[in-house]
Amino acid sequence: MNSTNMFERLFFQALRIRLVEERIIDLYPSDVIQSPVHLSIGQEAVAVGACHSLTHNDLVFCTYRSHAFYLAKGGSLNEMFAELYGKITGCARGKAGSMHLAAPDVGLMGTSAVVASTIPHAVGAALAAKRLSKDQVIVGVFGDGATEEGVYHESLNFAALHSLPVVFLCENNGLAVHSFRKARQNFDILGHAQSYGLPVYSVPEGYDFVKVAETMSAVIEQVRLSQEAVFVEIQTFRYKEHVGTGEDFSCGYRNLEDCQSWKRQDPLEQFPALVEAFRPMIMQEIDAAVHFAESSPFPSIEELLCDVV
Repeated sequence: MNSTNMFERLFFQALRIRLVEERIIDLYPSDVIQSPVHLSIGQEAVAVGACHSLTHNDLVFCTYRSHAFYLAKGGSLNEMFAELYGKITGCARGKAGSMHLAAPDVGLMGTSAVVASTIPHAVGAALAAKRLSKDQVIVGVFGDGATEEGVYHESLNFAALHSLPVVFLCENNGLAVHSFRKARQNFDILGHAQSYGLPVYSVPEGYDFVKVAETMSAVIEQVRLSQEAVFVEIQTFRYKEHVGTGEDFSCGYRNLEDCQSWKRQDPLEQFPALVEAFRPMIMQEIDAAVHFAESSPFPSIEELLCDVV
């Protein structure tokens, strides 16, 4: 794939995610969406870049801010909207909602609303892949706030100690809800990962999906060949509030200029002609997915205790 084709492919995927989430914003006031939503607007480049070189069999475990990774890994848009609507045709039969999307058929494993809880799941999957001699790379995605949890430290230690094929991918927007990193952490995230003997990579340009894709491609190949864990930190910026569909710059904990600075480097903001070229095809798909969700039935009362163990 030449560089132009790669840029346009990643641009299309990132734009698709953004337009999906903008439709969610439009729908949310009507209360047809049955769960809280954590939007990835501004952070799409991380997901599309990270998933670019993953195979169908590689697994991704991510956080409750999961729309972008669900779509980038190949999850069904119809099933995603149906899940948001709480319908039986959703990816979790209407029981999970936005924060617990899953598409195991394409390698997007269950997400969770509990901070850092999917990190050990990724490590466990990597241990299984190694013991079963599977050709799999496992990616565990988390925010910088998750690095303060005990299970995160335990997971890095275990993965390094047992040489497991897992990529620890930190989406670092410098925030845990409204708290900046310097108010929460007295350690350097990359330095701490290195203390466990993990190779570390940093991508400050988290708006650049090509840079993210190139870095992650090299990392994924390294892990596939070496069967050893690697740590990647990607700096990013969310445009919307922590949870919900609005903006929160009036809250005073961050300022609009920081957002505008990021947008001046965001390809989805800087190439309007390409946005308009791809928009009709994407909107047609989104319209069909919303129609699918709206026309699907709600779960029956008999579903209440199904799939409960």
